Amino acid sequence: MLVAQEQTVFDVIGLYLQLGYTHILPKGLDHILFVLALFFASTRLKPLIWQVSAFTLAHTLTLALATLGLVSLPASIVEPIIALSIAFVAIENLVFKDMTRWRPAIVFGFGLFHGLGFAGVLSELGLPQGQLVPALLSFNVGVELGQLTIVLGCWLALHWFREAAWYPWLVRIVSVAIAAMALWWTFERVFLGG
Repeated sequence: MLVAQEQTVFDVIGLYLQLGYTHILPKGLDHILFVLALFFASTRLKPLIWQVSAFTLAHTLTLALATLGLVSLPASIVEPIIALSIAFVAIENLVFKDMTRWRPAIVFGFGLFHGLGFAGVLSELGLPQGQLVPALLSFNVGVELGQLTIVLGCWLALHWFREAAWYPWLVRIVSVAIAAMALWWTFERVFLGG
């Protein structure tokens, strides 16, 4: 177990906040690519925040349920679905010019599986007895801060150029690269046990 019993609630909050953030940045390439695919789906910040919020709500729900032992799926199912969700969002970017109305609902559904993936990470890290709620909430807040760092960093770097003639090509190139990597991960996770 990662956390010693004598740590205060503030120690636990600080530790799991950091663990959630670093699970995304720099360690979570699959989650980074998912958030990037969401980012490139829209040139507007408000729809992007809706997507990220739907994703956060969903992964918070399943992370809590899985941590409490109420929901369980094997990693052999969860991990390929996570990879497919990344590919789906990236491919959708290639098919539609802007974010579809159903995108937040789809992202919510995918977020449910991502939460199960986060639960696998937390089970490896261990959770402190008697401080489960602060650890779980802090990990989720850390994950959300990591995701928002990606979104805001990309937005600050690229929103000035969203009307540029080359921007749609950037979206296509990045989306193709994300989809290709995610499809490889799907193949690897299903057939190679990766």
